[in-house]
Amino acid sequence: MNQQTRIIGVPTDYGANRRGVDMGPSAIRYAGLATQLKAAGVTPTDAGDLAVPHHAIRDADAGGENAKHINEVEEVCTALADAVSGALAEGATPLAIGGDHSIAIGSMVGSARDADIGVIWFDAHGDFNTPETSPSGNVHGMPLAAALGIGDFEGVEWANTDGLKEENVAIVGLRDVDENETAAIHDSDVTAYTMSDIDERGITEITQEALDVATDGTDGIHVSLDLDWLDPREAPGVGTPVRGGATYREAHAAMELVADSGAMRSLELVEVNPILDEHNETATLATELAASAFGKSIL
Repeated sequence: MNQQTRIIGVPTDYGANRRGVDMGPSAIRYAGLATQLKAAGVTPTDAGDLAVPHHAIRDADAGGENAKHINEVEEVCTALADAVSGALAEGATPLAIGGDHSIAIGSMVGSARDADIGVIWFDAHGDFNTPETSPSGNVHGMPLAAALGIGDFEGVEWANTDGLKEENVAIVGLRDVDENETAAIHDSDVTAYTMSDIDERGITEITQEALDVATDGTDGIHVSLDLDWLDPREAPGVGTPVRGGATYREAHAAMELVADSGAMRSLELVEVNPILDEHNETATLATELAASAFGKSIL
């Protein structure tokens, strides 16, 4: 049976500190997302973009300094949770394309609405801050903490999900983590792998372990792919680049293992910023990695 996927655009930058990432969905589509998915043997349906609050509101700083634009993030993530849940109910694998990484709150809540899920978080950053600990107040550094109900997010109904447990979360590729995040990750049951772990043990072993963590006792996994996970030489069009990231082949190898597991329930591609990109390279790479995650192979 041919796999169906539903593309959901989330053109928002409310969680970030740099403008332009709201144009990510357009850039990813323009780079040939549908064509790549078809090459992977997947039938894509594009649901278009979610409606997001008008950008003029952005300057009003509706959420305060500790969680900037949290009201707008809530509105977007609530709509995305419904869209993700709806796609799954109709037999399609939701593919959310952002937008900044705050959208992951909605993706995870929607994916876990009627299931127990695991999460693999491919990212240079831990995204484990809370409004209390964040040095910037940017919510794109908080989605994992939000979904897990950590700190200030405890009991926040729109952001928390009972279908996700810390012991089923694996972060892969860390190389830029705040001091408070480091402590919070150590105090949690989340499994975290740094780029040093990948250097020492290889991407294949690390990704397989992450899959074991995320699939243990769950109904499937949500895969969150921040393009800044890759080295900036591979993916220059991101808002928070950090040298020393995953290579092109490492990223594809990881996505190929995800596909081989057969466990992927939902996927998101985030933080593509075409203003900062070079010849749409990062958006093109995002489409290729999506295809690998859905099963595209060389032979």
